[in-house]
Amino acid sequence: MSKKNKKEILHNLTVTDYAAEGKALARKDGKVIFIQGAIPGDVVDVLLTKNKKDWAEARVINIVNYAADRVVPFCRHFGVCGGCKWQMLPYSKQLEYKQQEAEQNLKRIGKINLPPVMPIIGSEDTIFYRNKLEFTFSNKRFLTAPPLPKSEIIESEIILETSQNEASSKASLLEGFGEVGGALGYHVSRIFNKVIDIYECWLMDDVNNNIRNTIRNFALANEFTYYDIKEHTGWLRNVIIRYCTTGELMVNICLNYEEMNDRKKLLDHLLKEVPAISTLLYTINSKWNDSIYDLTPQVYFGKGYLTEKLEDFNFIIGPKSFFQTNTKQAIRLYSVVRDFASLTGTETVYDLYCGTGSIGIFISRNAKKIIGVDLIEEAIEDAKKNAELNNIHHAHFINGDVIKICDDVFFETHGRPDVIITDPPRAGMHEKLVMKLLDMAAPKIIYVSCNTATQARDINLLSEKYYVEKIQPVDMFPHTHHIECVLLLKLK
Repeated sequence: MSKKNKKEILHNLTVTDYAAEGKALARKDGKVIFIQGAIPGDVVDVLLTKNKKDWAEARVINIVNYAADRVVPFCRHFGVCGGCKWQMLPYSKQLEYKQQEAEQNLKRIGKINLPPVMPIIGSEDTIFYRNKLEFTFSNKRFLTAPPLPKSEIIESEIILETSQNEASSKASLLEGFGEVGGALGYHVSRIFNKVIDIYECWLMDDVNNNIRNTIRNFALANEFTYYDIKEHTGWLRNVIIRYCTTGELMVNICLNYEEMNDRKKLLDHLLKEVPAISTLLYTINSKWNDSIYDLTPQVYFGKGYLTEKLEDFNFIIGPKSFFQTNTKQAIRLYSVVRDFASLTGTETVYDLYCGTGSIGIFISRNAKKIIGVDLIEEAIEDAKKNAELNNIHHAHFINGDVIKICDDVFFETHGRPDVIITDPPRAGMHEKLVMKLLDMAAPKIIYVSCNTATQARDINLLSEKYYVEKIQPVDMFPHTHHIECVLLLKLK
């Protein structure tokens, strides 16, 4: 093996802290090592995956001593599926590290004076909290380790995270070795064409397991083909499940091409085996990517949409609608926005990146006028329907790019904003939008973000005219490193 390709293993590293994005942190001879699969207090052996002069990235291959805080993960797929990487941490510790990351990102990247960060709002439900899950069919099942002889595998690069018992960890990881065939589950992180076969997922009520396993068993029994992402062949592509707190359940099965007889057999069987389904759809997707935003799902059973509730507000959710995936925490998040806005009934509120209008509608009762703006036309149509559903007549939703449409004529038509709410994607706001906000000079900006790093970058730019008065992190996704954070900015 050449020196360039040689893999370096470091032994007996003591993990001291967490860094950004859920990576643990250790030091070796002054070099910082960012580690996947460890928690503070662990003593680990690691394999370096990236090695620079002052820092390196690594993954755990053996846990020498377990941290006192470590708990046994509850999911059988933990350590292979990357969806809930913090199951080995008590929830109280997860919140502690999320709070720490929010504070550090805002201070280090924002580089402005900040008030104390309020304690993070945790989730009452740490399992069964998602209202949407998407699973992928693939004819390439992810193998848990290279197909080596078991005697060699025992001592090779295995991530021992599935249990605190070392022997059972190794045994559980050996179960899948050498398996071939298709899978229905989640994509493997950083491997676009491999899928983990998921039999049990704790992110949604057990109904998701019933749906997924029913489809899998029927597909195998009838020899239905799974999609091949490289060859663009195979019939079954994706399953999208939405399950509301109202009890309404939607399933959308995505197919590579029409196969009318088999489609009818599959959908009828699913309705028979899972009678809780209130809306069943199918989508023919012959494209090379899995997105369905430009496709038309076909209603096979039911009304074609769901109704979800936030407090006493009703929201229509279609098969392509965006909606916060943790309904109960969405109420808490939007309540923070409402509190920060402190509306008196005289304010015009601009809701940027408004999506289906959920935030604007949620706070609308104390506003004079709500102006929602979003680039996605279908989201705006949903927002208009939701306003009508809730008898809100002072909310107006406009399709367009806020950078382009918010000019003097727009302000003359709708009024200048007293409060601006912005909830951008993870990449944060475009610099042109930040400049536009500075130009608009609303008395208040409420910045909702799912990425405190880009949020910190943006508030640094906004600091030309604004100061941060309040900071409230909210945990929307237990057992992950993701953080939602709400900032109240006021005009200087």
